[in-house]
Amino acid sequence: MLWQPALPDRYLRLTPDAAAAAIESRRRELGDALLILGHHYQQDEVIRHADLTGDSLRLSRLAAEEARRRGTRFIVFCGVHFMAETADLLTDDSVAVILPDLSAGCSMADMAQWDEVVEAWSAIEAVHRASGIPVRVVPITYVNSSAAIKAFVGARGGACCTSSNAARVFEWALAGGATPLGRDETVQVLFLPDQHLGRNTAKRFGMVTEIDAAERGGEAETALWNPRKHLGGLDEATIASARVLLWAGHCSVHKLFRPEHVEMARARDDGTSVLVHPECSQEVVDLADLAGSTEFIIQRIEEAEPGSRWAVGTEVHLVSRLAKAAKARGVEVRILSDCQCLCTTMYRIDPPHLLWTLDELAGGRVVNRVDVHREARADARLALERMLELVEHPQAAAAVD
Repeated sequence: MLWQPALPDRYLRLTPDAAAAAIESRRRELGDALLILGHHYQQDEVIRHADLTGDSLRLSRLAAEEARRRGTRFIVFCGVHFMAETADLLTDDSVAVILPDLSAGCSMADMAQWDEVVEAWSAIEAVHRASGIPVRVVPITYVNSSAAIKAFVGARGGACCTSSNAARVFEWALAGGATPLGRDETVQVLFLPDQHLGRNTAKRFGMVTEIDAAERGGEAETALWNPRKHLGGLDEATIASARVLLWAGHCSVHKLFRPEHVEMARARDDGTSVLVHPECSQEVVDLADLAGSTEFIIQRIEEAEPGSRWAVGTEVHLVSRLAKAAKARGVEVRILSDCQCLCTTMYRIDPPHLLWTLDELAGGRVVNRVDVHREARADARLALERMLELVEHPQAAAAVD
C-alpha cells in the first residue's frame, strides 16, 4: 500500500452537500480535459460524480476511447491502484491517470508479489525438469493484479483474464497459450492471484478440485500454492501432476460469503434465488443458483421477473444500488450475508479526496499520478492484449502471437 498524505483540514470540515457542490463546480471548470471513472463497488457519494461507471477493465477501455474522443488530459479513477495502472496501460502517454487516494490498494492484488511469483516459477520449473516430463507452464493472472504481475505473465507467454472471460482464457492456456504445443508436451496452468476464480473455472472444465477430492475422493487436478511455504506447501509429486496450480490469494469481500449464508437463504422457503460472484469460494458457488461476473450479476437483476427474490453475494454498495432500482420493478434484492461486505480500500476514495484532486488539477498541479514503469509496460500490455484478442476475435486465438 502506498502512502497518502493527510488532506488539509478544510476538506475534512466540508458538509456532504458542500463537497458535492464544489466537485461539480470543478468538473465544469475542467470540462473535457477531465474524465472521472467510478467503479461499481464505489460509494454512492462518489459514483454520482462519475462520467463512466463499470468494472475495472471495462472502465479502462471505455476511458481510453472517450479520452481520445474528448481530448481528455486527466483521468481520475475512483477505484483502487491496480485499476488505475490498467487505465494507464490502455491510454495514451499524453493522458495522466490519477488515483485520489494512493492508499486505495487491493488486498488480493497485494497477495501476489513479484519476487514471490518469480521464486515460485523457478521452483515449479525445476520440479518439471527433474521429472523428465515435458510440461509447459502457462500463467494466467486475473486483472485484479499489479502491473508487475501482468508483466511477469506477459513475458512468459500468458494472459490476463476477467471473471467474465476466465473460461475462454483457460481454454486458450490449456491449448498451449501463446505458441503451439510441442510433441508430447502437456500444459499446467499457474493461476494468479485469486484461488477461488481459478478453482471455480477449473471445475467448469470438469477438473476435480482439491476440495472435491477431499469430500468425495479421487485424485485432485488442482493444487493450492502457498508462497509462504517451501515449494508452496506441496510435495514434488503434486506439483508435477497438477493441471492447475492456484495461487493462495482471495478477495477480502467475497471470502465473507459462506455456505451457511446460502443455506439460510434457502431456509426462507420464499423462492429466493442465490446469485454470487465467482470470487466466492467453490463451496458457495456450488450451492448457488447462478454465478457470474459483476456485469452478469447486474444484467441478471435488471432482467429479473417482477415478484422474484434474489440474494446476491457481492460488494454491498453495488447490491444496495441494484436493490433500489429493482424495488421499483417489484423485484426484491438483498445481500446474501448481513456482514459488512464492502471493499474497505475502495472506500478510501471519498468526496474530500476527489475534491482535493480536482482542486490541484485546477491549480495546474497533477497529484497522485499512477504511471506504470516503462520496463513493465510492454509485457503488461501484452498480457492484456492477448486476453482482448481472445475475447474479440476468438477464431484468431491460435494466432494471438
